[in-house]
Amino acid sequence: MQLPVDDITALIPQKHPFVMVGRLLHVDDELIRSSFVISPDNMMVSNGHFTEGGLIENIAQTAALRAGYVASVNGTPVKNGYIGSVKDLEILALPKVNDELITEIRVDSQIGNMTILTGQVWSGTELIAKCDMRVLEEEESV
Repeated sequence: MQLPVDDITALIPQKHPFVMVGRLLHVDDELIRSSFVISPDNMMVSNGHFTEGGLIENIAQTAALRAGYVASVNGTPVKNGYIGSVKDLEILALPKVNDELITEIRVDSQIGNMTILTGQVWSGTELIAKCDMRVLEEEESV
C-alpha cells in the first residue's frame, strides 16, 4: 500500500458520519501521521469549532489507522478498537471548521491487544491537543 492513503475507509472500523480522520500520511513501527479537514457538517462541530471529544476521537482513529494499515498489509480483517484510557489530556485550542489537522501518534508500547501511545494534534504549526492514550483492539473470537 502506497502512502499517502487518501481513501482510508477500508482501514478503520468507523463509518460515516463518525469518521474523524481523512488521510494516512505516514506509518512505521513507531510513528503514525494522519490529516483531517474539519467539515461544517461534522457531528463533533459545535459553534463553528471542532470539540474536545472530536480531538480525542481523532487521536484514537489515527491509532485505528495504524492497526488497519497493519491488518491490510498482513491480509487480516480490520478489528474494532476502544479507548481504554486517556491521561494527561491538554486541549490548548479548538480548531475551526475547514481547518486541517495533522495528528501524530507515537507508539510507546504494544502489550497484547493494548497499544499505549502518545498523541499530538496540530492545526497549521500550532500544537492544539496532546494526551497519552491506551487503545484496546478487539480480540479474535475463537
